[in-house]
Amino acid sequence: MSSKAEVQHYFESIAATRLVWKKRNRFYHRSLENYFTWLIPVSSRVMEIGCGTGDLLAAVRPSYGLGIDFSENMIEIARSRYPELNFIQADIEESEHLVVSENETRPFDYVILSDLLHILWDVQKSLQQLKRYCGTYTRIIISNYNYMWEPLLRFGELIGLKQKSPNSNWLTPNDIRNLLEIEGFQVITNTRKILLPKYIPFMNFIFNRVLVNLPLLNYLGLVNFFVARPIQNERKDYKVSIIIPAKNEKGNIEQLMNRIPVFGLSREFVFVEGQSEDNTYEEILRVKNLYPREKITVVRQTGKGKGNAVREGFEAASGEAMVILDADLTTPPEDLMKFYSALSEGRGEFINGCRLVYPMEKQAMRFLNLMANRYFSIFFTFLLGQRLKDTLCGTKMLFKQDYEKIKANRTYFGEFDPFGDFDLLFGAAKLNLKITEVLVRYKERKYGSTQISRFRHGLLLLRMSIFAAVKLKFN
Repeated sequence: MSSKAEVQHYFESIAATRLVWKKRNRFYHRSLENYFTWLIPVSSRVMEIGCGTGDLLAAVRPSYGLGIDFSENMIEIARSRYPELNFIQADIEESEHLVVSENETRPFDYVILSDLLHILWDVQKSLQQLKRYCGTYTRIIISNYNYMWEPLLRFGELIGLKQKSPNSNWLTPNDIRNLLEIEGFQVITNTRKILLPKYIPFMNFIFNRVLVNLPLLNYLGLVNFFVARPIQNERKDYKVSIIIPAKNEKGNIEQLMNRIPVFGLSREFVFVEGQSEDNTYEEILRVKNLYPREKITVVRQTGKGKGNAVREGFEAASGEAMVILDADLTTPPEDLMKFYSALSEGRGEFINGCRLVYPMEKQAMRFLNLMANRYFSIFFTFLLGQRLKDTLCGTKMLFKQDYEKIKANRTYFGEFDPFGDFDLLFGAAKLNLKITEVLVRYKERKYGSTQISRFRHGLLLLRMSIFAAVKLKFN
């Protein structure tokens, strides 16, 4: 095993030829850059540990970018290539001695460790030091080669296809996950990319866009990607907006108000009335007068569909945290406390209701709807890389600032979701928000009738699933 000083000397010695080798293997490095740019929104605050010549940091186009590497020669090359970015020669394991400006002491949105863990002397201490640069919303993105590829990589070095590297740490995905958890980070997603690291027309599309993303074959990918977040250790309280889409729900409004529990620093009720035919709007106004001490906002929907109603409700909301509650009472209002607890205690950043665990009342969900939900559960767990059992439960909770990011990024998917569930789920997954499910009991509707067409809406959901697969998985 090489000593730490020998590893550092090695990287000083190869700095002059590093760009030549990167050019020889430019397809692999561009593939890495493409995936990182998909994960990291443009104009984020980004730090890269082990930045080398700075190419990856420049590729993600940060508003403020800081690269750290223990090789002075690498840093000199990076500074000459990317003068608009900031580079410091330092050892991450000893970063408590690092002298930084005020800009570096603010939390970063993203911290990158690419092709680095396998050559670090003390991986755990390095991860420990990252906390100094992290805030609540920081995402750690790690890429590390799949240890199953080690014989092929060593053979590539032997025949001159790959630049030689010092003896490597043997890290499995479970090792990396364990080290992150020990140091207070929670893994959000873990996937593998790149089956064919050399450019071969058409074959790259088949291997790197299709096959590597399929179950089982995914375990053969060359590069392991981890997205992790700092674990929140204390509960915080927030002002809450409760968004209530209501169309033809006159018989449920007063009961709903009576059953919603008190939680958060304050509560705001935002009713979005959807051009009802049963005087729901008038009933909401009547109930509003019954509760003069409550902050109740009433919005008459200008568009159509629940998705539009939710978006109009979010626009009218002023709370720091926002939760959707359907006015049909099929999800018990009392369960909102569970959603708030999960969000305020940092258990997740996108809290999704799950109706498919507890036994349901007989008429709560028809058989075909239940089968469709179970299909979407399996498919979306595969697509999002996070466990998701119920994609269509209407009750969801998230922070307003995260919703604003989803809204800003909506053009990536388009406004194609009439229900609003997938729009939020896709957006949350794209932002690497931690999705957490809360179990609820699904009740039979007591007033009115469902406004979902099983077959017409089922076909629409299937089309949306295919669209999401292209945008989220086979990208």
